[in-house]
Amino acid sequence: MFKHILLPVDGSSTSLMAVEKARGLAQAFNSVVTAIYVIDPYAFSGVGTDFAYGQAQYLGAATAEANEALAGARQALEAAGIAVASSVVESHTIYRGILETASAVEADLIVMGSHGRRGLEKLVLGSVAAQVLAHAHLPILIVRD
Repeated sequence: MFKHILLPVDGSSTSLMAVEKARGLAQAFNSVVTAIYVIDPYAFSGVGTDFAYGQAQYLGAATAEANEALAGARQALEAAGIAVASSVVESHTIYRGILETASAVEADLIVMGSHGRRGLEKLVLGSVAAQVLAHAHLPILIVRD
């Protein structure tokens, strides 16, 4: 049923729960999995030389965090015998990076975690999962904490 699962991860506990759900689905349907971590390369804002220095530090730290999260997901999936590819994706908006990657790899399912924010916290921080749901044209499994 699902040949290719896209698994966006962020290293959170909810993301780890999504890895487990993706693992089970991939085993059941003999699917391949593409795990991604989306970084906003323009998240840091500043002025002058401080901006360039801060931007480089931010990208270095974000890439290290991304590689760590992807390594954990890759290890869990490979241990279960699942074919997995992984990559760090750069996109100005996280949800667009997820959807563009889903299209590029021809995924037929996205499995991702949601932190379940509500009220003011959701208003201020937004919800990547909600944006993916609003704009996607393929099935999505949202794993809640």
